[in-house]
Amino acid sequence: MFQDFDVGVIVRSLGYLFMQGMSVTLSLTLMAATGGLLLGTLIALARLSSVRLLSLFAAGYVNLMRSMPLLVVIFWFYFLVPFIVAWATGASRPVPVGGFLSALITFTLFEAAYFAEIVRAGIQAVARGQVEAGRALGLKPWQVMLKVVLPQAFRTMLPVLLTQTLILFQDTSLVYVVSLTDFLGAASKIAQRDGRLVEMYVFAALVYFVFSFGASAMIRRLQARLQFAH
Repeated sequence: MFQDFDVGVIVRSLGYLFMQGMSVTLSLTLMAATGGLLLGTLIALARLSSVRLLSLFAAGYVNLMRSMPLLVVIFWFYFLVPFIVAWATGASRPVPVGGFLSALITFTLFEAAYFAEIVRAGIQAVARGQVEAGRALGLKPWQVMLKVVLPQAFRTMLPVLLTQTLILFQDTSLVYVVSLTDFLGAASKIAQRDGRLVEMYVFAALVYFVFSFGASAMIRRLQARLQFAH
């Protein structure tokens, strides 16, 4: 199988693979991770809220998203978002939003459920005495959460958040189902165009492995440093 392995097709395609494909993958990962973390933090706070209806809604959202296959959610939002936009803008027909925006919305909403559980666990791990100390200083509940609890929680859960972001990076390869040209999609297009499936898919797998392995090693080092700091 590797007798006629053509490295040249990989070299000739590096520009397209990284300038086009990897840029889409990294942009989608960073934007979805940022949006997912912000939304996930709000959902986590809702789950911890004393307002039962709000807590139940947040719990239902998390359980719904975490129980559905990501591929199904991608398809769902790809076809649903144009109708939502049409409803919000008052348009008479579905509004095309494009593969990237659809994928970004999908990953943001999907990852928010996972980030929410990470943030919730981080908040609950903060010692109760810290909360009481903040209240003793006269801080309001939202100030205690913002200035005392969340900074400590995020420091503790940073390695887990980065690990989930790394998983998101790997999951973005599923956007091929909405014809979005990410890194894997770019490799697939070249493989089909030049008839070099082995070369391109081996290279794509190698790039994902190197990136993921390197990121995992850095996350482990960060986790060790944080544990040593405590």
